[in-house]
Amino acid sequence: MIVEFAGPDEGTAPLTWGQRAIWEAILHTEPDDHYFNFDRVVKVPGDRSVPEVLAAVRALVERHGSLRTRLGARREPYQRLERTGRLLVTFGAPAATRFDYEREWPLRVGLTTDGDRVTHVTLLFCHLAADGAGAEVAVRDLRMLLLGRPPSAPAPRALDLALWQQGEQGRRVATAAAAHWEREHRRIAATMFPTPAKGSDPPIWRALLHSPALDLAVRSIAAAHGASTSTVLLAAVADLAGRHTGQEISAVLPIVSNRFRRDTMAVVSTLAMEGLFTLEVGLPFAEALRAAGPAALRAYRSAYHDPADRAMIVRAESARRGERVHPHCCFNDLRFADPGPAACEPDEIEKARAQTTLTWPLSQDHLDCRFCVHVTTEGVSLTADTRYLSRPEIERYLLDLESLLVETATA
Repeated sequence: MIVEFAGPDEGTAPLTWGQRAIWEAILHTEPDDHYFNFDRVVKVPGDRSVPEVLAAVRALVERHGSLRTRLGARREPYQRLERTGRLLVTFGAPAATRFDYEREWPLRVGLTTDGDRVTHVTLLFCHLAADGAGAEVAVRDLRMLLLGRPPSAPAPRALDLALWQQGEQGRRVATAAAAHWEREHRRIAATMFPTPAKGSDPPIWRALLHSPALDLAVRSIAAAHGASTSTVLLAAVADLAGRHTGQEISAVLPIVSNRFRRDTMAVVSTLAMEGLFTLEVGLPFAEALRAAGPAALRAYRSAYHDPADRAMIVRAESARRGERVHPHCCFNDLRFADPGPAACEPDEIEKARAQTTLTWPLSQDHLDCRFCVHVTTEGVSLTADTRYLSRPEIERYLLDLESLLVETATA
């Protein structure tokens, strides 16, 4: 099926900071860059026919320019917003293969039907067009369109955001963020995982820890210390990574939504970027957690930065040391809502450890990171390069993370 769309605008602009950051990650991950694709499944309300759903999809693409924007060029990348085009829609799940960034629209759509009725719409996003929060904006609008209640306010545009970032106000924000990156790069080790080994085949593996005990412990620690569960997890991940690698200062790159400004809250685009979080290693965890709160706020502010500034800082510091400086250590809390602090009895936490499971849901050849922790409603996963952290070490790290949090909560 073909959806022909005709939006209200067109134009070109540089990539936004978020688009540039994800584009660099894509280039370092090719040809396994399908890793960055992600989908959302929307349940269709009532009895909607295929033509009715296609009309809603058309309106969605016309409303959000990012969904009809392609990469202008690979060597000197820019974004090219198209007014009109034709979007292929399939029955069933859309293909999860890598996108053709210059020729293909950054959205694939699949319909699930029951007779003449469409029951679900699957939206597969290219990460250049949206991050998780941006996809939720698109999902919300699609639901409204399916209900016959289209949003009234015009959607903010990634093109306008790119121009703002290049302007005077954007440069002031970028300069403040760059000062943090430069200051912290003087303190951290060249990398968190410096020792290469043979590794597995393929080298990239992900382990997923499903641990109700860890979840209860995190919420209990958050309640005891007046912190968010995300800060508790970030502090624990950083502290344990430092202990495993023998670093005095742990450097972690948390992925931050960057949707704190009014002009960024509702834009369908990629705004999420890495901040730089540092934490002294070896302190009692309660003390480390107290230091983690202010450090996390500094890291979140540093995430809204110009990748060109960061690249210049990294080049200068790498040249000063005579080796490349990069933590290669990431933390990504993908939960859309913090479950919040909640006190829990130690016996209940310990009892829940019997439900812990560890599985290996992913492996591939390329990834531009050596150590990536993801937090989802399914659990805590670690995707790592086994040339720097073996599969037994990946498993050990996750189980040690559970132990650290459970022991802290039940002490």
